[in-house]
Amino acid sequence: MPKTETYNDHVVRLFLLAAAVWGIVGMFIGVLAAAQLAWPALNFDVSWLTFSRIRANHTFGVIFAFGGSALMGTCYYVVQRTGHTRLAFGKLAMFTFWGWQLALFLAMATMPFGITQSKEYAEPEWFIDLLVAVVWVAFGTVFFATLARRRIRHIYVANWYYSAFIIAVGLLHIVNNLAVPVSLLKSYPIYSGVVDAMVQWWYGHNAVAFFLTAGFLGMMYYFVPRQAQQPLWSYRFSIVNFWALISVYMWAGSHHLLYSALPDWVQSVGMAFSLILLMPSFGSAANGLLTFNGSWHKLRTDPAVKFMVLALVFYGASTFEGSMMAIKSVNSLTHYTDWTVAHVHSGAIGWVAMITIGSLYAMAPRALGRPAMHSIGAMDLHFRLHLSGLLLYIFAMWAAGATEGLMWRATSADGSLKYSFIASLIAIKPYYIVRLLGGVLVLSGMVVMAWNLWHTAADARANLIKPIPVPIPEPEPHQVPSPLPALG
Repeated sequence: MPKTETYNDHVVRLFLLAAAVWGIVGMFIGVLAAAQLAWPALNFDVSWLTFSRIRANHTFGVIFAFGGSALMGTCYYVVQRTGHTRLAFGKLAMFTFWGWQLALFLAMATMPFGITQSKEYAEPEWFIDLLVAVVWVAFGTVFFATLARRRIRHIYVANWYYSAFIIAVGLLHIVNNLAVPVSLLKSYPIYSGVVDAMVQWWYGHNAVAFFLTAGFLGMMYYFVPRQAQQPLWSYRFSIVNFWALISVYMWAGSHHLLYSALPDWVQSVGMAFSLILLMPSFGSAANGLLTFNGSWHKLRTDPAVKFMVLALVFYGASTFEGSMMAIKSVNSLTHYTDWTVAHVHSGAIGWVAMITIGSLYAMAPRALGRPAMHSIGAMDLHFRLHLSGLLLYIFAMWAAGATEGLMWRATSADGSLKYSFIASLIAIKPYYIVRLLGGVLVLSGMVVMAWNLWHTAADARANLIKPIPVPIPEPEPHQVPSPLPALG
């Protein structure tokens, strides 16, 4: 008789719920910010509703609240299934949930009132940063302790990516947020000038690298083969891509500071490594897509597969675009324009959100003890809303960015600027309205997903979400694990 083990899916379900709620909150704030760019009067002359205040709430809410909750929940889910063991330190795992939600709430509640460090993706003040550091160490402790007690000798590749995500994000957070508090609500960084800028974008770009890329690649490497019902196209290739990605990504951050006071050679190093990044990025995208060979028919019947396939397409496309934008001659046109906004959202709504949504749709029924999601039709509706909104958004911002770049650099025969800045704003206003429509569609899709998840969880709520016993096989010592056997 096989041994039985009860997975700790209670904390997984809580993170699943939090991701759905924060997704709606973060994207609603984004829609409000987009509306204000088209019609500034929508800030209602309220200081804490102005674009400059709520924009930070939008980025923090979508990246760390929605994305972070999804990453932590799927991380706990995946490490149990691939290790065939129960999550270590159950009470500490619950602390990571409530501690993370408290940090998110404090950050979202303070930033609109100007209580920030004014650092991109690192806005919260020092007391929140300390809480985040404590929670993150606890998160890493639970993950690595669970990994250590695994029943399979080999560590599945998804856990490699989750490991890099946990270690690197902890390092980045602590180093970038070193500051001297002068009061409860105010601190000053220990860095200054160009050093502060370089450390900030070493952090900022690698938050993209390890939070928005490595973490979600861990998600992809588990849920894509699981949903395709096939092993990875090349397991060895996934390992090669892992080492290539983490070796190169750390050096690319300075491409955010082209044409700045940063030394020119540092800018050139960032550009060069950004181009090298094409290889591991394309490698992971190709590995995921080729895993569907023989399973492409699932695109007709499984909306989760639709999200995953399009996510991989946008991952490859947005990383290619980012590498091209790091070339100095290209950057001279796109710098400070809405083209950058299009690139960011191609990666965020296209890659990050779609792989998250596909993975949550794949994980939720199993974590909730249901055979499938409540409504396949609602999943299809969500996909159509999300993809339509994404395309409207990025095409509008590409057009706005090209318009801005060309107008800003246009000169008359005497060398004077041909257009005023106000003229460029008037020219791009229609694109801002199209961007708003795209955001509304994406937000509507998130509401549909929340409704679907709520009804999928109906039985689990009625039964107080009891644990699900899952048989644990005894693998051979040399066995390389796959998501496929772990159907629980």
